[in-house]
Amino acid sequence: MPLIAEMGWGGLVQYPTTITWTDISRYVDLVQGVTITRGASDERSETQPGSATIRLDNQDGRFTPGNASSPYYPFVRRNAPIRLAVAVMPTLSGTAPYALEMLGDDFDDDRINTALWTGNFGTVTETGGRARINAAAGVSSGFQSARQYRLWGTNAHVRLATVPSGGTNARTAFMVNSATSGTRIGFEYNATTGFLSCKSDVSFADASQLNLTYNPISHAWLRVREASGTVYWETSGDGFIWTVRRTLATPAWVGTDQVNLTMTATRDSGTTDVAEYDLLGATVRPRFYGMVNEFPIQWEGLSSKVTISATDLFKRLNRLPVLRSLVGEEIRGLEPLVYYPLSEDSTSATAGDIGGNAAPSLAITQAGAGGTLTLGSADGPPETGEQVPVLTPSTATAGKWFSCDLGAQFEDTMVNYLTFEAWFKTTTTGRAIMGVHSADLTYQHVLSIAAGGTLQIEWSSDGSALTVEAVTSPATLADGNWHHVVYDQREGKVYIDGVLRDSALAVPRGFYERVLHVGGYRGTRLWNGSIGHAVVYAKESTNVGSVAAGHYDAGMTGYAGEDGGARIERLAWYANYLSVTLQGSTFDPIASQGPAGSTLVARMREVEATESARLFAERDYFGLAFQSRDLRYNPNPASEVFTIDYADLETRGVDLADDDQKLINSIEASRPGGATQKVTAPSSILAFGIYDPGAISILKTSDNSVLDAAYWRVSRYANPAPELREVPIEAYTMPNYVDILDADISSYFTVTGMPAQSPASSMRVTVEGYTETIKERSHVIQFHTSATNNDSVWVLDDPTYSVLDSTTRLAY
Repeated sequence: MPLIAEMGWGGLVQYPTTITWTDISRYVDLVQGVTITRGASDERSETQPGSATIRLDNQDGRFTPGNASSPYYPFVRRNAPIRLAVAVMPTLSGTAPYALEMLGDDFDDDRINTALWTGNFGTVTETGGRARINAAAGVSSGFQSARQYRLWGTNAHVRLATVPSGGTNARTAFMVNSATSGTRIGFEYNATTGFLSCKSDVSFADASQLNLTYNPISHAWLRVREASGTVYWETSGDGFIWTVRRTLATPAWVGTDQVNLTMTATRDSGTTDVAEYDLLGATVRPRFYGMVNEFPIQWEGLSSKVTISATDLFKRLNRLPVLRSLVGEEIRGLEPLVYYPLSEDSTSATAGDIGGNAAPSLAITQAGAGGTLTLGSADGPPETGEQVPVLTPSTATAGKWFSCDLGAQFEDTMVNYLTFEAWFKTTTTGRAIMGVHSADLTYQHVLSIAAGGTLQIEWSSDGSALTVEAVTSPATLADGNWHHVVYDQREGKVYIDGVLRDSALAVPRGFYERVLHVGGYRGTRLWNGSIGHAVVYAKESTNVGSVAAGHYDAGMTGYAGEDGGARIERLAWYANYLSVTLQGSTFDPIASQGPAGSTLVARMREVEATESARLFAERDYFGLAFQSRDLRYNPNPASEVFTIDYADLETRGVDLADDDQKLINSIEASRPGGATQKVTAPSSILAFGIYDPGAISILKTSDNSVLDAAYWRVSRYANPAPELREVPIEAYTMPNYVDILDADISSYFTVTGMPAQSPASSMRVTVEGYTETIKERSHVIQFHTSATNNDSVWVLDDPTYSVLDSTTRLAY
C-alpha cells in the first residue's frame, strides 16, 4: 500500500493541467501517519472543506521556505498544490498464465525482486523507490519479467517517472512481448524526436504507430489494455483517470502467447543517463487534492520535521471577496477592457473602472451651464440591487456627463475589434449613450438614441462628420424602462434586450480610440435619465457579443428559472472556470440571486439547501461535485460499493443511534416573493412533541415547490429509524480494499452479520463523510454514515418501496 504524495511546486492549483508533480512520498512519516477528513458528519449538515495533515522529514532542509539550497526553491510556499493517493499493489494467485495485471512492483525496497524480474540485462537497479535503467551509448539495459503472463482480458500499467535526454536516439520502452522476437505491444519514448509512440511492432517496427508529442504531465502513466477484441493504448496524469490514445483490433498472438514484460533504455551516443519507472501494476485511488496552508518547521534536537496541513479547493473559494451582482460577475467573467458599473454612492464625484486593467476613473464633466448628475440616486436594473446615477441636463448641450482619456496605454488594445455594452433608461430621444474616439478625432464610434427613439451607431474613420447606421430595434427605446444594448463590432451585430436585432452592420473598426464618453458625447446630446454598467471589450475572439447579450437576463430576472445544476456551474465560473461534475438528474428551477452582497460559497450553499443536494470538492482533481437529491433514491443493490461483515470492522466506535438529533415534524418554509407555508406530521407531534428547526427560506420559483421541499424534510425525519452513524474499518487488511477506497460521499455499503442486539441482521448505510488515517501497512477509515432508507421514495406495487407508513414517501 504505497502512499503517493505529490507536490506541484511552482504550479497554480486552479490550472491543474499545467502542474508538473514532484513525488515526495519517501519523506512522509508513515509511523505518525497521514490524516484526511472529508464530507459532513451527517446528511443534515453541510459538507466541510476537506483537509489533510502530513508530517515530512526535513533533515536536508528541502521543505524549509526560503531555503535557496532546497531542490524545490523558491516554490516551498503556502498554497502550493498537493495531491495524495493510495496505490494498491496486486498479488499473484492461481496458475500460469497469470493475468498481466497481477505483475506488480512498487520498487520501494531498493532491491530487485529476482523472482519477478528473471531476465534483466545491462545495468539496472532499484534506486530511490524506482526501477532505474541506464541509457548508455550502444548498450541496451532493461528489466524483464518471466514469460508467464497473458495480455488478453487484462492490462499492464506503470508510472514513467524519468525519461532519458540528449544524445542521438536516446529512448526508453515499456513493452509486452509475444513469443516471437520483435512482435510486441507498448510505448516507446524517443528523446531525439520528443515522441511517445504507441506501437504494435512486428520485427521491431510498426508503420502505423501513433506518435504523441511527449508531455510529462499528461503522459505520466502508461497503460496497455486488451478487452473484447481491442487493444487500447492509454495515458494518465495521475494513474486514475485514463485517456485512450490509440486502439487496434487485437493481434492473434495476444490470444495465444504467454508474454513477458520489459522496461528498457538505450541510446546511440551521448552521456549516459537513466530512465525510471515506478508503481508497476498499482491500482491508484486518489484521496486528496488541495493546497498546503503552511510549512511550519519544527526541531526535535537537531532533527527537523515539517507538519503541513492542507485544504481542498474550498480554501480558495472561501477567501474570495463578496460577489457583485450577477450582471457584474458575468461582465467581469468576459474580461472587459474597461468596466464602469456606475454604482458609486451619492457622495462620489467620479466613477471607477473594475475591469482590472487600471483604467482611469470617469470624471463628471460639465457642458455649458446648469444640469445635474447625481450618483447613487436611482434603482438600477431590477435584479442587480444597485443604485445608479441620474443625469438631468438643462438642454442637450448644457449639463453633465462622464468622460475620461484612457491614456496611451490603451491605444494598442483598442485596435482590436470592440464590443460595447450598457444599460440605460430614458424618456428623451436624440441622446448619446456612450462613445469613444481617438485623440485626434480621426476615429469615432458612438451608440445613441435617434430622434425617433430607435438605436443607432455613428462612426467616422477619417475625421469627417459622423456617418449614421440605423439599427433595427423596437419602436422606441425612450419609454422610461430599463434596456440593455450590446454592439459587437467584429460580427456587425447588435443585441437589444437580449435579442439579436441586426447582424450585418457595415461599420469599420477604429484605431487608437482612447477617449471615452458615457451619458453624452463631447458635450452634446447629453443623456436625460439613467445609465449603468458601461463596458468596452477589446477582443479578437468571436461571440463576445452573443455571450454579453445574455446579461439582459442577469439584470432583469437574475437568471430565475435556470436549474440548480446550471446555477452552481454559473457560480463556479465566477471563481475562474472551475470544473463542476453534476451527478444525478433532478434539479429544480432556482430563484434569482441577482443582487450583490454575499460570498460565492454562501450562494452555492443556498442552492445546495434549496435542492436538498450535496456540494463538495472532488478528491482526485481541482473541481466541484454537485449531487442532486435523486442520486440517493432507492439504490439498486448492484450500486453498492462494497459489503462488509460486522466482525471485520474495527468495532470500537460503531454507533447505532436512536435519538431525536434529526427529528423534524414541523417546518415553516417560504421563498423570495412567495407565500409562507407550513407542513407538519401530526402523529409524530403527538408521540414526541413539536420538533421545529425554525423557519427556512429557500430559492424556489413557485409556492408548490416550497411545499414539496418542506414535505420532503418532514417525511424523512418525522420518525427516524435507528441507524449506524459511525462505521470504522481497517481497510488495508480487507480483500476488497480497493472497493472500500472507492466509497465517497453518497456511496452505499451494507454491514452484514450485525450482533444479535441489532434491530436487523444487516444495515445499509450512505456515506456522508469520513476521517482516514494512513500508516505503514494500516489504513483506518472512519465513515460517517446515515440510514439509506431516509432517502427512499414510493414505487407503486414495489415489495420494498410501497410499504405503508414506511416507504410510501413521495419523491421530491
